[in-house]
Amino acid sequence: MAEAGDETLAWHDGLLLGYGPMDGVHQEFVQCLSALQQAADADLPAALDALEAHVLAHFGEEDRWMEETGFPARECHVNEHAAVLASLRGVKQRLAQGDAAVCRRLALELARWFPGHADYLDSALAHWMCKQRLGGKPVVVRRDIGRRRTPSDNARSLDR
Repeated sequence: MAEAGDETLAWHDGLLLGYGPMDGVHQEFVQCLSALQQAADADLPAALDALEAHVLAHFGEEDRWMEETGFPARECHVNEHAAVLASLRGVKQRLAQGDAAVCRRLALELARWFPGHADYLDSALAHWMCKQRLGGKPVVVRRDIGRRRTPSDNARSLDR
């Protein structure tokens, strides 16, 4: 289970980027990561396997979008995806040796990493995709108008 003081990443409208296919895959990522953060030690291998399967499909889809549309910042984005996958695979090996703590640390670091990644790299890709496929910028409607949370807000809340 998540350690005391650790916050589980939860989906909120501040993570919306305005490109539906990307927003959907991001919501699935948050669900997989949340399941990993909340898993009992005995369930960590299965939760990490599920996250890995999701990440492979998720990053593969974004990489394909970038390749197909000639996204200018593709190399930086692809390199960040590769670094996350390398970390995930290294942690998977350590978890197989019984190191649950390193798996929990990965989950916490991914929860800290994702909002910034979405806010900067993925938002640029969402804008690009909307312009390429729809002819304009994305429109994002957030339901929580009293307190507008952005991906950066979520990252700051995890640092507390």
